[in-house]
Amino acid sequence: MWNERYSDAFASYGTEPNDFLREVAARIPDGPVLCLAEGEGRNAVFMAQRGHAVTAVDLSEVGLANAAKLASERGVALTTVLADLGEYDLGEARWAGIVSIWAHVPPAIRARLHAACVRALRPGGAFVLEAYTPRQLERPGKGGPSDVSLLMTPQALRAELAGLRLERCVEVDREVSEGRFHQGPSTTVQVLGFKPGP
Repeated sequence: MWNERYSDAFASYGTEPNDFLREVAARIPDGPVLCLAEGEGRNAVFMAQRGHAVTAVDLSEVGLANAAKLASERGVALTTVLADLGEYDLGEARWAGIVSIWAHVPPAIRARLHAACVRALRPGGAFVLEAYTPRQLERPGKGGPSDVSLLMTPQALRAELAGLRLERCVEVDREVSEGRFHQGPSTTVQVLGFKPGP
């Protein structure tokens, strides 16, 4: 499905970064950044333009090829990894930042993934997430899975991200404009958290 969606390069979600990531990017410390479910690379390329060494993980080789092309066009380096997030090893105390924008995976995988994110951040590292909430299913905007189990709530994320100091973990109503598939009045959860340390 994702290879098919990304076969029309950059039409899916645009080439500009997510609004929330743009808002909080300066809070991510210097160092390597991991972008989860990165698709066509718009967020990863943005972080690379800010001077980070960025690794983009996705399960679509077509999406990652588009990400590499976008990075080349914008004159930045990007490491791409073809992997399923249910199996990918994030490492230990490795990343200055982990970015999860619209990374909607099944609940059992999500709980393991978020626990792995906490372990994989360096002390002082930042975790940035935006995802659709169940209220999105009642909103006029376009975006997110139709399966409610794949959507996220602040309450669940607080439990899954135990070990982080959550500076922001809230549900927000906002206008989303990202390519063809994310448009209109939407309800999302936004998270900015930090691994305790220096």
